[in-house]
Amino acid sequence: MKVTKAQSADNRQGILDAAARLYREHGFAGVGVADITRDAGLTHGGLYRHFESKDALVREACAQAFDWSIAPLDGLPHAPGDLASRVSAYLSPEHRDRPGEGCPVAALAVDAARAGADLSAVFAEGVERNVERFARVMGGGLPADEETTPALRDAATVTLATMVGALVLARATAAGHVGLSDAILATVRDHLLRTAPSSPPSRIDQR
Repeated sequence: MKVTKAQSADNRQGILDAAARLYREHGFAGVGVADITRDAGLTHGGLYRHFESKDALVREACAQAFDWSIAPLDGLPHAPGDLASRVSAYLSPEHRDRPGEGCPVAALAVDAARAGADLSAVFAEGVERNVERFARVMGGGLPADEETTPALRDAATVTLATMVGALVLARATAAGHVGLSDAILATVRDHLLRTAPSSPPSRIDQR
């Protein structure tokens, strides 16, 4: 039976969805083409009808994984308390225990650092986008047509880097000492919420 263009597009998206989740769960080295196509409900050879190589799939899957974000996509509304709710959700046992559905940076940063310039560029773009999104949250919900300031981007970078580091440590210790893992999450979460500015960094501070 001939595959329609719509079905072909669905199959391609299914491969990307499976790869983005499985890579975050198991790392690049822990996932083979057969694992991805089986999860997507396709044959092994079907992958290469949509992607020229496994490396091309890795790059696209990682780019898609960055569609997940602790902050909403640009232009979407921000509710009061967004910063606290996002910090709490990120530094939670649920996020720690479900890497396939969460932050690609915490799940794949080490793999990406070893994978060469092409994948590093994908990660750099995704990290920059998430810093910008989070800066808008920290700024109280800046509209899409208003630029973030250096002060906001600096604050977002420090907060996100702290959160990623805490999540990586929590995951690394969870199987051997879950009490320590929980304590890492709780300690860093409470620190960030306690030290978060009561008002956003100045929007006119361009330094």
